[in-house]
Amino acid sequence: MALSNPTGPRSGAHVSERATIVGMPVADSLYAKRAIKTLGVAGVLGAGVLAYSLAEARSYRLRSIVVPVLEPGSEPLLVLHLSDLHMTPRQTAKAGWIRALVDLEPDLVVATGDFLSHPDAVYPLVEALGPLLDVPGAFVLGSNDYYAPKFGNPLAYLLHPTNHDRGEPNLPWAELKGALSAGGWIDLSNRRDHIKVDGRLIDVRGVDDPHIKRDHYEPIAGPFDPLADLALGVTHAPYLRVLDAMADDGAQLIMAGHTHGGQVAIPGYGALVTNCDLDPARVKGLSHHRNSLLHVSAGLGTNPMTPVRFACPPEATLLTLVGRDTE
Repeated sequence: MALSNPTGPRSGAHVSERATIVGMPVADSLYAKRAIKTLGVAGVLGAGVLAYSLAEARSYRLRSIVVPVLEPGSEPLLVLHLSDLHMTPRQTAKAGWIRALVDLEPDLVVATGDFLSHPDAVYPLVEALGPLLDVPGAFVLGSNDYYAPKFGNPLAYLLHPTNHDRGEPNLPWAELKGALSAGGWIDLSNRRDHIKVDGRLIDVRGVDDPHIKRDHYEPIAGPFDPLADLALGVTHAPYLRVLDAMADDGAQLIMAGHTHGGQVAIPGYGALVTNCDLDPARVKGLSHHRNSLLHVSAGLGTNPMTPVRFACPPEATLLTLVGRDTE
């Protein structure tokens, strides 16, 4: 007599082709495993990108460019452009890197704001600038010299310019101004002045930060000195209303910061935003604005709440101003 198979199906019973693993059909289990694997790879890639972005934010670079802006036949004039240092206490690596820039022997230093990111950063900043304060210089402030960073959505700037309407300033901006002025640099916050550099006369004017609407250009408006060797405009944030006014008055060169070069860029494409109304194509480097040349620095620091950069390393720039006839 044939014995029945106790583990086999009963005669006439339907046999499913989908076995189960811990209560899940095999096909669904495979999909789940693939999804978990994909998420794991994405997590690893995300962690790698974050680690790289944190490291890039500390990979300070010096960029050198030639700016044909002086009268034909003029001797070169070296201008060091510093911006967006966002200093906090104990940033010793950054401070040492900045201090060593004096070895470039610039004729002039122009600093376009956002020196601070901490209430106790004025002394560390002055220590970092060190011997650069003995070089003729000029500066304006930025929003982060008035208002301390605060927590928020780190990607909000991709949707719209950041908002710094926070009432009374809570950073020591007056102490900062006093320290830089005591070092010999000229405060250009809604002011104009003349600087004698290497035997050349520079007619320079600047505004307080347009990003928080502290700019008042009207009191300093008007044609630049026709006898000056250089007509220079300075602003922290390169808002078009300021660039237009300076260019219309005859600025030969306008220098700005604020954008961080976009801070997060797409390789092969570039920056997505400028955090102001300047177009992303001019987020950093040398470009034209009407009849003026415009240099926007990508800056050396970041907001401490978003201490990352991607495809946009921190930088200072040495501009070699030469005659317009120089190739």
